[in-house]
Amino acid sequence: QVQVEESGGGAVQAGGSLRLACTTSLPASWIDLMRWFRQAPGSQRELVASVSKIGGTTYLGSVQGRFTISRDNAGNTAFLQMDRLTPDDTAVYTCTVRSYTGVNHWGQGTQVTVSS
Repeated sequence: QVQVEESGGGAVQAGGSLRLACTTSLPASWIDLMRWFRQAPGSQRELVASVSKIGGTTYLGSVQGRFTISRDNAGNTAFLQMDRLTPDDTAVYTCTVRSYTGVNHWGQGTQVTVSS
């Protein structure tokens, strides 16, 4: 069983920062993409950011310039640095690891709450 674990969520004031981390037991060589999704109450899940094994990144338009996704040297951890947070960023953030087999492995999610 592949494990995916997120950490770093919490409650912050608008304008504050958080750094989320996602660590997986999947060997780095098997990882195609590591992605952060989020889902706010009453909203659909949306892709926030992704990072590929070779370092390519994508971002949701509303977080572009505020969020930065990266991977550690081992390749098994993805970080999401979130700056200048707004209440609209409030959501459960979930990490997904996609293997080269096409299987997506989901974490349990971590709550991010931003107060105005």
